Amino acid sequence: MQTAIAFILIFGMLVFFHELGHFLFAKRAGILVREFAIGMGPKIYGKTHGETMYTIRLLPIGGYVRMAGEDMDGTELQPGYRIGLIVNEDNIVRKIIFNQNNKQLPDLLFLEVERADLEKDLFVEGYDEEERLVRYQVARDCVLVENGRELVIAPHDRQFNAKTVGQRAMTIFAGPLFNFILAFVIYLVIGLIHGVPTYEPIITEVVENDPAAQAGMLAGDKVTAINGQVVEKWQDLAAIVQDHPNEDIKVTVDRNGQSVNLNMTVKEVQQDDGEKYGQIGVRYESPREFNPLKAVVYGAQETYNMTVKIFELLGMLITGKFTIDALSGPVGIYKATEQVAQYGIMNLMNWAAMLSINLGIMNLLPLPALDGGRLLFFGFEALRGKPIDRQKEGIVHFVGIVLLMILMVVVTWNDIQRFFF
Repeated sequence: MQTAIAFILIFGMLVFFHELGHFLFAKRAGILVREFAIGMGPKIYGKTHGETMYTIRLLPIGGYVRMAGEDMDGTELQPGYRIGLIVNEDNIVRKIIFNQNNKQLPDLLFLEVERADLEKDLFVEGYDEEERLVRYQVARDCVLVENGRELVIAPHDRQFNAKTVGQRAMTIFAGPLFNFILAFVIYLVIGLIHGVPTYEPIITEVVENDPAAQAGMLAGDKVTAINGQVVEKWQDLAAIVQDHPNEDIKVTVDRNGQSVNLNMTVKEVQQDDGEKYGQIGVRYESPREFNPLKAVVYGAQETYNMTVKIFELLGMLITGKFTIDALSGPVGIYKATEQVAQYGIMNLMNWAAMLSINLGIMNLLPLPALDGGRLLFFGFEALRGKPIDRQKEGIVHFVGIVLLMILMVVVTWNDIQRFFF
């Protein structure tokens, strides 16, 4: 149950912030947002506030912000349609009701449509009950009602495709951007609560009978140099030792203000893949410093470092050094969350930050249906000076969605076999 709660909270937070980026920048650009959804598939909860419906959907495999002007969003009033109108005191249409054949509402005006434009000129023209040709202006926030479902019209200037390339690109880019911002905030909170690691090369524990213990190293010793090479951080110490298996080294430590030289032979350790590295038998836990300014720097550094690591792993995947077993879907992430949760809330927060960066990077890949694929089309549009045919672009994204879903099924099935069979 704890794992399920942790997974739902982490997944929900990552998707929420990603979609929040799209949502806020769409609003900033003046785009009408139809729906803000967490999850995919059937709706299990929905609430309308203003012009946007906020929903939670059944399948925890993503989320979306549905903007006006996308995915056949528009509604046309065709000649011959019989509609009901509700107008205000200035005779401006506030509500258009479809399939309305009786006078359920006292102020309802009936009209058989002759011409209408709900995007640019905002009018509806037709014949009233006395067969007179009448024309009404339509309010910019007029509501369409069909079978009890309400939909606010979207004037052309409030549609996604009507905005500049820069506005559209920023609206799409904001989703991944907010994932990086979320990771930074998580690392910042870790730094504020748990302190910022100083990475000073101070030995926490010495393993018995290993080279360090045999050479006389003690817990609390601060390593200052190895073979005359200055050591400033723990990472320096680890890198030097790992690069010198089966070699003699001279380690200089600061012990209670005195410099002590220790001679030892680095032990050789072999990994599962056959690669060998050095080890001297010490354990380390970095001292931590509580400083708000350093916590900000720590948040930025950790976000950058994790981004670089994920790009390196992605490069290994592209070059074939990793197989499909290196990929994980929702099942794999759930099992990994289960393992990480055993080591406390700080490790869980680190895991969430890593997942957030990973989600941001994956969405920026220039693949159809992903944010990066859409940004690529915007780049082509900026270079050409005109948009690419919407139908052709839609076909490319549709194919991308199909391929991504196939990959998701393969990865999920692979996770199920790996973890449960």
